[in-house]
Amino acid sequence: MSSTELPGTRAAAAAVAPTVSAVRVAEGEKLRSVPLPGLTLTVRARPGATAGLAPALYVHGLGGSSQNWSALMPMLADVVDGEAVDLPGFGDSPPPDDGNYSVTGHARAVIRLLDAGQRGPVHLFGNSLGGAVATRVAAVRPDLVRTLTLISPALPEIRVQRPAVPTGLLALPGVASLFSRLTREWTAEQRTRSVMALCYGDPARISEEAFRHAVAEMERRLELPYFWDVMTRSARGIVDAYTLGGQHGLWRQAERVLAPTQLVYGGRDQLVSYRMARRASAAFRDSRLLTLPDAGHVAMMEYPEAIAQAFRELLDECGGS
Repeated sequence: MSSTELPGTRAAAAAVAPTVSAVRVAEGEKLRSVPLPGLTLTVRARPGATAGLAPALYVHGLGGSSQNWSALMPMLADVVDGEAVDLPGFGDSPPPDDGNYSVTGHARAVIRLLDAGQRGPVHLFGNSLGGAVATRVAAVRPDLVRTLTLISPALPEIRVQRPAVPTGLLALPGVASLFSRLTREWTAEQRTRSVMALCYGDPARISEEAFRHAVAEMERRLELPYFWDVMTRSARGIVDAYTLGGQHGLWRQAERVLAPTQLVYGGRDQLVSYRMARRASAAFRDSRLLTLPDAGHVAMMEYPEAIAQAFRELLDECGGS
């Protein structure tokens, strides 16, 4: 049993897939299911505007899904052929057979996806947990990564931000079930507003339509019998990654990344400290930094235009491909 696996995981994963509401697919997007050894991944594609564009892969954060990239992907469809993955147990991807939700487990899933599709090297994007996953992929498989764009990556901090403490506590045994019971009466709308207040620099920027879609997705997730289990063990996976030292430590792996790297940090991020930008800039050998003073934890959803512009500049520096 892995360090991130809870008792009963295999039985839960083997259970018949629940019948839940359909995942939203925006205009111009396509979903496909990719069966791989030990897991199945759902991939959201936003094909490039012309044939032959370099491939890009987008990796979401804890509690997110490929939908987190739906605002950014169309803005880059003229320069990359984009795909966003639902990590195992998130979005429309079922839990993995081995119940491994560690950062390494998620990175292994991304590597398997890229190897199976022979799409590498890709322009790799990652947010939060997805940023840690992307860092590990770029460090151990440099052949798969052309450029790396990290938005509030979940790299280890000595002084964790206070609003991020509950996420860490979620990793403790019993906390998830306790929270589930305490919030049993919360509506999907209340839960969505709580998440947005935590993740956005200014929740007022969210349109009514985007909020309705977010509530619908929250309702869908709450129908999944494995929702809290996945959240708990993924949170534990982040905590475990923070404690790893030596060659497996995330900061050590950041130093090994060869790909040109774009770092993005938000001044109002309550989960990943703005002060980590300086350390990250020093750790990644070929990095450039974009700071967005009014952005929160999900800048690609709040300020997709700024992220798109930063990527285009990175692309220009790398010769346009």
